[in-house]
This record gives sequence, structure tokens and C-alpha cells, in this order.
Amino acid sequence: MSQCARVNGSCKRCEGDLPFGFTMAFQPIVDLSLAQIVTYEALVRGLRGESAWSVISQVTDDLLYRFDQACRVKAIEMASALDMQTDLSINFLPNAVYEPKACIQATLEVSKRVGWPTHRLIFEITETERVRDRQHLCNIIDAYRSMGFKTALDDFGNGYANLDLLTDLTPDKLKIDRELVMNCDSDFRRQALLNAIILLAQELDMTLIAEGVETRAEALWLGRAGIVRQQGFYFAKPAINSLGTDITPLLMGLKRELTELKSDVETSTGAVNERD
Repeated sequence: MSQCARVNGSCKRCEGDLPFGFTMAFQPIVDLSLAQIVTYEALVRGLRGESAWSVISQVTDDLLYRFDQACRVKAIEMASALDMQTDLSINFLPNAVYEPKACIQATLEVSKRVGWPTHRLIFEITETERVRDRQHLCNIIDAYRSMGFKTALDDFGNGYANLDLLTDLTPDKLKIDRELVMNCDSDFRRQALLNAIILLAQELDMTLIAEGVETRAEALWLGRAGIVRQQGFYFAKPAINSLGTDITPLLMGLKRELTELKSDVETSTGAVNERD
């Protein structure tokens, strides 16, 4: 891993204008037990709503560090301007961090400037398949935790983001990929895998978040299983330059249904015990 290029408070790798523009879309992460949005994830988009790929495909190796820093700054500036009251989750590229405590300076500076509480920042580890130095990634997580930030491992259960990463990494949150969430209400094999992940997260003291929830049936099954933090199109699509529409009625309905289902199960279990 190369050395940090920051000299006298300035970094020629990370500072300067990008040759293209971009903006952010925000997608909520909900907690069904609270019937509330608890976090918004900031997602890169083109200035006219183009896909994340249309932007990221323009990022060359020479621009990687500058782009990573620009994303952090823009996400925090926009979250503050939109009066976001929840945590903010920002994706970061591990290969774009030379020295964690040096490369976090722009984040701290913009947070101070706009009045964003740093304890409400979560950094999502993405593109783990491109990480060349796993120990460096461990050091980033440890450094961020020492500074009061939380970290999340994205896309768990798909591709490279799998069990072996957890032998070394200690993220606070584990985001379960859509591949495992899809049809979980009716797919026995996915249910078995998800139940195992729930036990694993309890042992390792990690909060689970189900990504890619697209149906009410999936949301309810996950909620009954204990994965109450969820994200996906069922709740809301990413909203460009916005926090989206109010989904409180939807969340209240799900919370009520989960409570009723739990009550029915407890009643049924009690009846069986009485017969025994």
C-alpha cells in the first residue's frame, strides 16, 4: 500500500476538481420493530439521474482517490441540506484509502462545516473483490471504529463478500445481498441460510440488514425471523437529490402485522403447552 500523499494539510491525490459531475440519491434503511427509517444510504448518480455505473465507469486509477473523497463530501453536504435526521451510510472504496486517519480529514472538515454529527456516519465497504491487502482493510475498520464511526460489509453472501472475510474483518453491520433475500418467504434453502446467518451475527455481535427486499412477503418473513432492518424497492427506490416520500403508513402496517403474527404464534404455542 502506497504512503499517504498529504503534506501540510493538503493532498494532491485527493484534492482538485473531477472532469465529470455527479450527484447523490438516497435510499432508506428501515427498522420494522420501530416502524422508522433509521439510515439513508447515499448512492452515486449522474447529474440527470444516470446510473451509478455511468459515473463510476469514468473513474480512472488516477482519479480513484479524488472520487472517493468527493463522494464523501457531497453525501454529507446533501444530507445536511436535506435536513436528514437519521444516520448516513456512505460507500467507500478500500483501495482509495492510503492512511485511514489522514484520508478521513476531508470527511471531518465537511462534517464540521455543515454541522453533521460524525457519530451518525456509517461507512459501507464495497468492491471487496478488488482489495489487494486485507490487513489494510482491517486497519481501516479498526481506525474508523477508534474515531467513533461504524462500518458495514456490503453484499454479504454474494461473490467475494462471504464467510472467509469475517475471519479477519469486524464490521458493525452485515448487509445481506439480494441473492439470499429473494423469495425467502417460500424458499426453504434460503430460509436455512438466513437462519444460520442470524445465529452467526448474534455470536459476532453484528447488526443484520437485508438488502433488496422487493415484496411484502419477504419483508414479513425476514421480520419474523429477526432481521428487522431492511432496505429495498418495496420500501422506496433511491430518490435523487431527495429523501423521497413518507413511508410511515407502510412501516406502521408492517409493524402491526408482525405484532399480530407474533401474538398468534405465542397463543398457538401456549395452547400446545397446555395440552401437553
